[in-house]
Amino acid sequence: MSVHPSARIHPSAVVEAGAQLGADCVVGPFSVVGPEVVLGEGCVLHSHAVVVGATEIGPRSEIFPFASLGHKPQDLKFRGERSRLTIGADCQIREGVTMNPGTEGGGGLTTVGEGCLFMAGAHVAHDCRIGNRVIFANNATCAGHVTVGDFAFLGGLSAVHQFVRIGTQAMLGGMSGLERDLIPFGMAVGDRARLSGLNVVGMKRRGFNHSQVLELRGGYRRIFEEPEGGSLEERARAALEAAPENPALREMAEFILAGGDRRFCIPAT
Repeated sequence: MSVHPSARIHPSAVVEAGAQLGADCVVGPFSVVGPEVVLGEGCVLHSHAVVVGATEIGPRSEIFPFASLGHKPQDLKFRGERSRLTIGADCQIREGVTMNPGTEGGGGLTTVGEGCLFMAGAHVAHDCRIGNRVIFANNATCAGHVTVGDFAFLGGLSAVHQFVRIGTQAMLGGMSGLERDLIPFGMAVGDRARLSGLNVVGMKRRGFNHSQVLELRGGYRRIFEEPEGGSLEERARAALEAAPENPALREMAEFILAGGDRRFCIPAT
């Protein structure tokens, strides 16, 4: 066990031999830290938090009661192969959140970026790739192999199907079920979620100017609302050609052109 002298461990906590705790870490009452866990400096585990497996958590992240991080994946194909979970710096992981490591079929790794907020009851399944500054509201859940871009927001009680991609700063409404890829900056809502426009408020909060938002709206309409024939990919190329210097439109078009395992989330007809 490698524990920095400044780390504070409550007498009732269990920190197993082999665990690594950085400077100023706090492990609260009745919490459990497994033998392969690495906690960066300043991490805080409140009472009754459990971190096990080959799990690494970045500096200053905060784990609240009854969170369970690193237990084996909820996948019947899992046979005990080596797998990992990595969580970036400055994350807040609230009460009852669960996160699982990867499986052999997904590269053996689940990753969470920096500065994320996972509200109570949220779930990140095996082999997910979660970006930076992502927010999962209460009880938002991702099935296996889901990719979530930076600054995305998943509303409360939402659910994401396995292998779905969610783009940068996309927003999924509360109580929505997402079965298809959601474009960057897009908004989706519904029992079987459909595209409902752009996350304009989020873009403005991140500093996109008025002309950039207008250009992206024009590209969105060209692709989804006023199609003049051709495939989705062809319309995405045409929209990008109309405003090639717009970074948000470029990201949206490249997301569509990259494709994935799922169909795209589109507006309801």
